[in-house]
Amino acid sequence: MKPDIRVVHDSRAIAGESPVWSQGEQALYWCDVMAPALHRLEPTTRQHRSWALPNLTGSIAVRQRGGLVAATRDGFVFIDMPSGDVTPIVNPEPQLKDNTFNDGRCDPQGRFWAGSSWLGPDGRYRDAPAQPTGTIYRLDADLTCHAIVPGIGETNTFAWSPDERTIYFGDSSRAAVIYAADWDGATGTIRNRREFVRTNQGTGIHDGSAIDAEGCLWTCFWEGWRIVRYAPNGRIDRIVELPVERPTSCTFGGADLRTLYVTTAHWYLDDAALAKQPLAGKLLAFEPGVRGMPDALFAG
Repeated sequence: MKPDIRVVHDSRAIAGESPVWSQGEQALYWCDVMAPALHRLEPTTRQHRSWALPNLTGSIAVRQRGGLVAATRDGFVFIDMPSGDVTPIVNPEPQLKDNTFNDGRCDPQGRFWAGSSWLGPDGRYRDAPAQPTGTIYRLDADLTCHAIVPGIGETNTFAWSPDERTIYFGDSSRAAVIYAADWDGATGTIRNRREFVRTNQGTGIHDGSAIDAEGCLWTCFWEGWRIVRYAPNGRIDRIVELPVERPTSCTFGGADLRTLYVTTAHWYLDDAALAKQPLAGKLLAFEPGVRGMPDALFAG
C-alpha cells in the first residue's frame, strides 16, 4: 500500500523538528531548529500560530500543567502558552559552548529525555570532533537533571515500547546506530543496552522516530527520502518513500492516533535541489494503516 502523502501546513522550515501531538488540545506542536520558532496547528480547524524563540531549539514536549518544556542551545527551558515566553530551567553543559540539544521526548512516566550534540559555528553536525561531546539527559518532574548516556555524537530517536519494557535511542553520527535497552519506568533507568539496528546502509542518516501500538518503530531518514518501519526484532517491515530528501521526525496524531505527521527540512539545499522537491521544509502527513502511541506529557 502506497499512502497518500499530503501537505498539512505549507510554511517552509529550515529544519522542522520534534513534532508532538497534544491529545487534550487536538493540536500539533513542532519547532524550526535553525530559524528558532515554535509552531502550533489544529488540523481540524487549520488554525495555526507561531512564536519566535530566542535560541536554537532541538526538541519540545507538552506539559501537564500547560505550556511546553524544551531542550535548547542553553539547556532546558519552559515555554509559556499562549504568550511564548521562555523561562530557563537548567543548563547541564555551560562549559560546552559548541554543544546544543537535539532530539528529545517524554517517557511514559512524564520525564523529559533529550540529548546534546556538537554543533559547529556553521551549523554542520557532520564536522564534529572525533571524540563525541554529547550526552543524553533526563529531566525529572521535580526539575532535577541527570546525565544518563555519555559519549553521544548526535542524538536522534527516542521511543518506548507499548509494554514500557524497552527504550529506543539513537546516535546518528559516525556510530549510526539505534539502540534498545531494558527500561525501568519506576526509576527512569536503563540497562542491557544493545544494538537494535545499524543505519549506515547508504540510504540516508536516521533521524527522529515514533512508535506504533504494535511496537514497531517508524524512523525518518535524513537525505534518505524515506521513513522506515522497523519490527520489534529490528527487521525492516516497510519503507515509505517521501517526496522530500530530508524528513526529520514524526509522531502519531489525530483523534484516533492514526495519522503520522512528518516534519521536514530544506537546510543546505541549493536552488536546483529545491526545484526537485518543492515540499522540502513543509509539514506532511499520511495514514500508515496502524494506530500510534500517544505522546506522553511532561509531569513537571
